[in-house]
Amino acid sequence: MGHMVEPTPEVLDYLAKFGARESSEQERCRTETQSRSDAMMQIAPEQGAFLGLLVRMTGARFCIEVGSFTGYSALSMALALPPEGRIVALDVSQAFTDIARGYWKRAGVDGKIDLRLGPAQAALEEMIKKGEGPFDLVFIDADKPGYDGYYEAALKLLRPGGVIALDNMLYSGEVAAAKPSGNAAALAALNAKIHDDSRVDMALASIGDGLMLARKR
Repeated sequence: MGHMVEPTPEVLDYLAKFGARESSEQERCRTETQSRSDAMMQIAPEQGAFLGLLVRMTGARFCIEVGSFTGYSALSMALALPPEGRIVALDVSQAFTDIARGYWKRAGVDGKIDLRLGPAQAALEEMIKKGEGPFDLVFIDADKPGYDGYYEAALKLLRPGGVIALDNMLYSGEVAAAKPSGNAAALAALNAKIHDDSRVDMALASIGDGLMLARKR
């Protein structure tokens, strides 16, 4: 088995230096969010770089984001999208997304982002009902018990070959416990489900807090 790199402070510093290229607005979003007490909900810059690269590698034009927080992940994807590209961003918080809108506008990508406030599962079901899509990429980073429902809805909205990326799927290692509980239990169950799901190709990568990638067959 290959050697796994331990995320020591030195390795994390190295990642901060070489793991991503950030625009000035990405850096501003990241650093200002780091001062918040709930900053742990923000993805790492190398995750943002990976999402942007994923957009470019897959040729994605139409994306969905479930959970926007202060806007870093949507910003990372929007910057990588072609001019006609669009992201449907779903979040329940007016307060968080008011902050996000500021970063998106200053970065000149606010026209690419269709923000819809309200419960994400209901929004996804409404999108399915209306026949929206097909979409190329779905990024899920929201309430952990809701992940399974978001995953199932995403599969209906994706084109064949489209990708779902789910954040926090290692949950600080708690998913590996003998009897995980709470959020970790929900994520561990979904990891096992995706692993055995013949509808997708998959890989669980140790990027950030664990990024599950599922490609719709």
